[in-house]
This record gives sequence, C-alpha cells and structure tokens, in this order.
Amino acid sequence: MSEREELRRSDGQFGKLPVKGPDQKKVPIGPGPFGRGAGPHMAGMGGEKARDFRHSMGMLFRYLGAYRYAIIMMLILSVLGTVFMIIGPMLMGNITTRLFEGVIARASSVSAAGIDFTDIGKIVLLLAFLYLVSSVFTYLQGLLMSNVSIKVTYELRREISEKISRLPLRYFDTRSYGDILSRITNDVDTIGNTLNQGMSQIVSSVTTIIGIVVMMAYISIMMTLVSLLILPVSLGLVSLIIKKSQIFYKRQRDYLGQVNGHVEEMYSGHNVMRAFNGEERSIARFDALNEELYRVGWKSQFFSGLMMPVTFFIGNLGYVAICIMGGYLVITRAIKVGDIQAFIQYVRMLNMPVSQAATIVSMLQSTAAAAERVFEFLEEEEEAPEVEEPIKPERVTGRVTFRDVNFGYSPDKIVINNFSADIREGQKVAIVGPTGAGKTTMVKLLMRFYDVTSGAILLDGMDIREMTRKDLRSNFGMVLQDTWLFNGTIRENIRYGRNDATDEEVINAARIANVDHVIHYLPRGYDMELNEEAGNVSQGEKQLLTIARAMLADPRILILDEATSSVDTMTEILIQRAIERLMKGRTCFIIAHRLSTIRNADIILVMKDGAIIEQGGHDELLAARGFYASMYNSQFEDASTV
Repeated sequence: MSEREELRRSDGQFGKLPVKGPDQKKVPIGPGPFGRGAGPHMAGMGGEKARDFRHSMGMLFRYLGAYRYAIIMMLILSVLGTVFMIIGPMLMGNITTRLFEGVIARASSVSAAGIDFTDIGKIVLLLAFLYLVSSVFTYLQGLLMSNVSIKVTYELRREISEKISRLPLRYFDTRSYGDILSRITNDVDTIGNTLNQGMSQIVSSVTTIIGIVVMMAYISIMMTLVSLLILPVSLGLVSLIIKKSQIFYKRQRDYLGQVNGHVEEMYSGHNVMRAFNGEERSIARFDALNEELYRVGWKSQFFSGLMMPVTFFIGNLGYVAICIMGGYLVITRAIKVGDIQAFIQYVRMLNMPVSQAATIVSMLQSTAAAAERVFEFLEEEEEAPEVEEPIKPERVTGRVTFRDVNFGYSPDKIVINNFSADIREGQKVAIVGPTGAGKTTMVKLLMRFYDVTSGAILLDGMDIREMTRKDLRSNFGMVLQDTWLFNGTIRENIRYGRNDATDEEVINAARIANVDHVIHYLPRGYDMELNEEAGNVSQGEKQLLTIARAMLADPRILILDEATSSVDTMTEILIQRAIERLMKGRTCFIIAHRLSTIRNADIILVMKDGAIIEQGGHDELLAARGFYASMYNSQFEDASTV
C-alpha cells in the first residue's frame, strides 16, 4: 500500500462513504433448482460455519434477554396458532364421516333422518373460528418477532457504528473494507432475518411435528407407524441428493466467481488488453471458464431437480399404503371414513416441517457464523483510553516538538528511530524521503492515530497523550492527494470542516479556495449533489473543495499531501494559490513527492529508514551534496529527459 493510500485511510471519517472509493466486488449467486434463489432444499447450503457454535448462539441469546417477555409471548402465540391449525383436519374428517354415514343411512333405509346438516354447520363454524384464531395468532407472533428483530439489528448496527469510532487505526490497516462492511450489513442482516423468520419457524415446526404425530397416533397407531417408516427413506434419498448436488453447487459458485473476476479484469483493463493483442487469449480464457461453469451448473441443476420427483414418488407410495390400510381398517370398523381423509391431510402437513429441518439447521449455522463475526468485531481491542484529567488548551499556537520518538507497528519492527525535531509556530515543514521512509507514519503519530512507543510529541509544550484525541485533532486540517467527498451537496461537503458554519462562511471559504466561480456554473450551485453520477466535477475541482473545507475549519496546524500531481497545469496553479492562502499563518507539514514544490519550505526533514538523516533549507541541503541533493538532482535529470 502506498503512503498516500495509508494517509487517506487514516482520515478516520466513517460517517458516509466516499464518492470515489474502492470498488466492492459482488459475486452473484447462481439460480437454484426452482428458478430464482437457492430453492427450498438448498437454502443456506455451503454457508460458512461458526468456529464455536455454542458460544456464538449463547452470546446472541444473552443479547435477546432484554426482549424475553416479547419472545415468550411470541412462543405462546406460535404454539397456540399451530395447535388450532392442527385440529382442523380432524374436524374436516368428522364432516366427511357425517356425510358418509348420512348417505349410507338413507340408502339403506335404516333411518329417515339422513344427513344432519345442523351438526355439520356447527362443525364448519367451529372450523372457521379455529382457522381465524390461528391466523390472528400467527400474525401477532410474526409482528412481535419482527419488532424484536428490527430492534436487535438496530442495536447491533448502533453498537458497531460506535465501536468503529473507538477502534485503533491498526485494525483498519490490517483488514479490507469489504470485510468490515460485510459485518455491518450482511452479517447483521443474516441475524435479523433468522430472528424474524427462523425462531417462529423452529417453534411452529417442532409444535407441528409433535401435534401431528399425536393426532395421527390418536387416529391409528398402525397407520402412523407406516407413515413414519416412509419418512427415513425419503429423508435418506434427499440427503444423498443434497450431498451430491452440494459438491457441484460449490464448484458452480467458484467458477462463477472466476468468470465474473475475469470479465471485470478485462473490462477494467480493456485498453491495456487490446494494446497487447490479448483479445484471443481473453476469449479463450472466458470460453474455458464458461464451459466449466455450464458443466457443473448443469449437473447441480440435474441433481437438485431430482429432489421433488423423488419425494413426490415416495410420498405417493406412502399415500397408497395409507389408503389400502385405511380402507381395511374402515371395513373392520377400527376407524371411520373421515379419519382416512384427516390422516392423509396430517401426512401432507407433516412433510413441510420435516423438509424444513435441513433448512433450519443450515440457517442456524449461518446465523451462528454471522453472530460470531459481529460479536468478534464488538470485542476487538479499542484505542487506549483517554486520560482521566486531560489538558484542555484554550488556544494552540502550533509549535510542535518531536522528542526522541520511537515507534513500531509491531514490537519486532521499529520504523521510527530516535526522531527529534523542533517546529516553531507558523513554519512550513517539508518531510521528504523514499517510499517506506516513515513520512506518513509521522503524520499518524502527530494526530494520534497511533501512540509513540517511546519518547514524546509535544504541542505547545504539552504532551499530546495528555489531550483528548478530539481536542487534539480539532487543531489539525488535512488536504490529501486523494480527495474524500461524501454523497451530499457541495455545501454540506464544505461545511464538513465546521458544522456550525453559516452559508456566508461556506461561500467565503470557497472564494478563498478559488472554487466559488466554478460552483456557480454547476447545476443548482452549492446545492448540487455530489455522487458517482456527478461527472461534471473534475478531480481538480474536487481538490479545491477539500481545500475550502480545510479553510472553513481554520486549523492551527495543516497537513498537506502532494495535492497537484494528478491535475492539469491550469488547475495546478489554482490549487497552489489556494494552498498558499490556506498555509498563511499556520504551521504546515508537507509530505512532498516532487521536490521542486518545496523550495520555499522553512525546514526540510529528510527521512530514511525511519530516521532524520538531514534537515535544513532547500539551498542549504543542495550545497551539502548529501542524500537530498541526490534525490533532487535525480528528479531534475528525469524531468529534463522527458
């Protein structure tokens, strides 16, 4: 990672995403066996598993403790709703029995009463009432669980947001943006979805299975045993198919990722690829990956497509067996005709919660993994706590002293060695040196993104560790080579330097930064939204906006990265003039890459291997014919040969 990238990341702002940030790669998931998504039997397959399932779920349940009364009520409603639903087939069976017995009685002239529609009407009303109550209970338990899941995800995101501001920069230097964003979005969403759907589904499924088995046994123990013996056969075949298809689904996701990655690489580097006549190689590579993706995709669809026919076939065999045995039991008057209908309905109802078992297990595994990642993030070591009685300077003049500073990102790798320097207020200090010399590290230490290993950094004679980070950083302004602008209006982006600034102050800062006249020509002026579609704002104009933002903040100390290396000559002149106005009367630290831009610096600190090897003015260092002179002359020679 370059020093400019490190410094941009050290900005420490996480309120909104930058307009031009690193691309977040998204690999779409292939369609499941039933069209879209993963299909009912494939949901969650191949997902990440938690390293410690029990601990992760225990943490999540402890987190749910605040909502225990709502969860208990949800469980009660779920059980009642399921129980009332289970009673339905038995009542419908009674209706069938009444109709059958009435028809038989009238046909045999045993009784002239025939069918008792009054009794059937009462059963129908009772059945309608039970289904209505079941639906109301189901709706209420879903409403309760949705409320709990929304509150939990809200609390998790709030805690994560607060945690981010307390994490040391070291954490972000060692992890990718995608991983952090995934914990905030995908992992929290997974937890919320499971709480919203999974908990009630688990309770209702268990209740349904137990209730149905009890009702089936009440009708006929023999028929129940036949039905339950068929289930292991169906589950065994489904498990075998899932195990086989899972292999191809995993390979399908792998090849899909490779295809997407190859396409993204070829389009992002399209000009380079064509310049080196790489079209044929690119097409050959794509065809090979696409062919393999087709092969494994076809096999995964073939095996997953077998599940429904297999389960239907075995289920239908079970229905045949139940009908034959039920007919025999009716003839022997062991059960009634309506019991056969009720029993078949119970068998159909039993298939759903049983088939959901694999999905629920997979869902719990994915949820445990997501919870583990979220709680792991919340338990990360935070920045060193602030001092109990911090120094609160009324006004900072800008004098900075480095006193025997030593620092290493790890104990066995010291990158700053005995760094000492005394910078008076208002001086312009340039820090130069080769890549990896420690220039950006010094800025990170100065703003307490990291604390020194030994030695001290003093601001107006006060150890910066005795100040709060907020008070310290309020005295700094930064203008970096890589502009950071968030999705919002131009006015909001400039006001980010000082939230209580008036519109007049915002406009005045833009004028001083030489960008006010540009803004007036933009659609809606200061109220124009800056986003990825704002292509009519150039890189140089964005840089001027960041200068205006720093101007509005009115810092006592200014940190400048090379801000003009990626713009045209005319814009560079505007930026340099704006920076000169911004630096006036302030202590300035300039991380210089082009040495020709720092000739007027009061002090030039030449760093190599984490130590200052030379310091002085531009002419003085050139006359010394040392390392700085060698660097300057090499750049001048390179420029003259262009």
